Amino acid sequence: MSVAKQLYQLQEVDLELEVNERDLKQVTAQLGESQRVIETRNKAAAEQQRREELGRQQHSIEWEIDDLTTRISTAEEELYSGRIRNPKELTNLQHEIDLLKGKRGQLEDRALEIMGRVEDTSRNVDTLEKELKTLEAAWQSQQQQLSEQREQLKIKLADLRQKRQLMADKIDPQAVAIYQELKKQKGTPVAKVEQGICRGCRITLPITELQRTKSGELVRCSSCSRILFLA
Repeated sequence: MSVAKQLYQLQEVDLELEVNERDLKQVTAQLGESQRVIETRNKAAAEQQRREELGRQQHSIEWEIDDLTTRISTAEEELYSGRIRNPKELTNLQHEIDLLKGKRGQLEDRALEIMGRVEDTSRNVDTLEKELKTLEAAWQSQQQQLSEQREQLKIKLADLRQKRQLMADKIDPQAVAIYQELKKQKGTPVAKVEQGICRGCRITLPITELQRTKSGELVRCSSCSRILFLA
């Protein structure tokens, strides 16, 4: 087997290594918490906190309403007890009762508004929690698949690296050094020759270069400097 063919085969393994290394990076980048899961979880937590705050407001208003109702009942009992005979005192007491009832009415309206908001927020929490559950299930399934894929890629890469090392050990070290230097410069250091054309730069080779390539010599393209391989 010619050195050019050996180097071409080494390049095939290197290209396969690059593809699998790129795949491994992409898979690894997808591992970890999903941004959509995080956002949905935060939304659900915020709505839950909002519902709790509204609940506290509702309880506070209900306590105020109960307190006002007690005060109104006490005042009305006093008003109609017959113990107060002074007209001015009776008028003042009636005015106080009216004020308390007016305040209670405002609080009752406010309580109804908050109850509506609590119901809306509860629906939002339920919707977000269902969505979060679905997203987390899909995310966990995806993470499992990605973890398995990552392990498979690691195994494949280890095999390819071992294969590459064994191949490189059988090639003339000077030729491998040239290959490595060209790889840094060109990406693909070996170019196939087809119909007298270098597929690295797509330039027709001079007859002398083509003949030397056919004879099995290690020849580099005069145009792009790649190592020429004639299948």
